[in-house]
Amino acid sequence: MNEVREPPTQDTRPANLKSGPAMIVYVLYLIGFLVVLTALAGVIVAHLKFGEADPASRSHHQYQIRTFWFGLAMVVVGMLLSVTGIGYLILLWWFVWTLVRCIKGILRLLDERPMENPETLLW
Repeated sequence: MNEVREPPTQDTRPANLKSGPAMIVYVLYLIGFLVVLTALAGVIVAHLKFGEADPASRSHHQYQIRTFWFGLAMVVVGMLLSVTGIGYLILLWWFVWTLVRCIKGILRLLDERPMENPETLLW
C-alpha cells in the first residue's frame, strides 16, 4: 500500500546556524591569517562545541577541526621544506585551501545547510 507521509510540523534546522559557534570558528580562522592565535582559539571552540552541537553544526565543526589540523600539518611541512623552495608552494596551497574551505563553510552556514562531506580533505 502507498503510505502518505506528513511533512514535519516543525523546522528541524537549528535557529543559530548562521550566528552560532560554527560561524565564529570560520571567522576566527580567517582572522588567523593575520593573527595566528585566533585560529587556535577557533579549533578549541570547534572541539568544545562538537559534542553538544546539532547534526548540521556538528558537520561544520568536524570540517573545521579537519581544516585546522591538516592545515597545521601543511604549514609545518611547508616551513620545513621552505629551504628547498618547494615549501613555498606548499604554503601557497595551504593558504588557498584554507581560504576556500572557510568561504565554502560560511556560504553553507548562511544557507543553513550542513557540510555535505565533512571528512573530505578537498573542498
